Amino acid sequence: MSVLEGPWKHEYITSNGVKLHYVIQGEGPLMLMLHGFPEFWYSWRHQIPEFAKDFKVIALDLRGYNDSDKPKDTSAYVMSELIKDVEGVIKGLGYDKCVLVGHDWGGAIAWNFAYAHPEMVEQLIILNLPHPAKMAKGLRTPQQLLRSWYIFLFQLPWLPELLIQSLDYQLLEAAFKGMAENKNAFTQADIDAYKDAAAKRGALTAMVNYYRNAFQQRMLSQDWSILEVPTLMIWGEKDIALGKELTYGTDAYVRNLQIKYISTCSHWVQQEQPQLVNQYMREFLAGFRS
Repeated sequence: MSVLEGPWKHEYITSNGVKLHYVIQGEGPLMLMLHGFPEFWYSWRHQIPEFAKDFKVIALDLRGYNDSDKPKDTSAYVMSELIKDVEGVIKGLGYDKCVLVGHDWGGAIAWNFAYAHPEMVEQLIILNLPHPAKMAKGLRTPQQLLRSWYIFLFQLPWLPELLIQSLDYQLLEAAFKGMAENKNAFTQADIDAYKDAAAKRGALTAMVNYYRNAFQQRMLSQDWSILEVPTLMIWGEKDIALGKELTYGTDAYVRNLQIKYISTCSHWVQQEQPQLVNQYMREFLAGFRS
């Protein structure tokens, strides 16, 4: 059986003029999961069945990724469009609110969506992506600038795509296995699934286009108010791309905040330590269940 098969189903929805692929499992309140770079819905494979016991879990392929539409214009990947995608998915599924879960770029979208539509987010769960105000401040420090060197590489035309796809997408394999603290978290079948998704026509350029818009993004330029949505941050402390210090002071921007650190874990937190991540998510959500 393919690693992409499981207890979930594959479906599509059109949102904001873009056809988006997602997997779905469970019934009940909506839990919407947004993946990061260079992943796709599959990064939530350990969370989908667990939370499908109590929720209708939707793990989305973001626009440009895997089996979702891949608009060609770089401008299609600005934050305002990504926010509209999420809004359309929630409403298109017949809901007016959800538990929103995001990792990496999905976390950036989730933060921004919670600010734009707080009435549509019951609880917010962010994995290894700092609050946008903290990220903006971090990118002004030499330490984080060095960690974020790839963002500047990704501003170039065509070269990032060429480098990533060379030697059978070796850089993707290095990103997962090289960064991971738990090397056994990724099987070769897992790595091949990520390579296959990135190799789909138009996907690689679309994935990099998120970064080509990064310095024009709302996430880097807004004056951020106090977020009232209850928020859980889960952070793998061995993240070599995003320093733990980016989480410090987040409570100045979020009124009801919990942060859970995992000391022996990298950026790929929900894949490396799924049981602990699931436990922290469950404990947080239990506080809001009657």
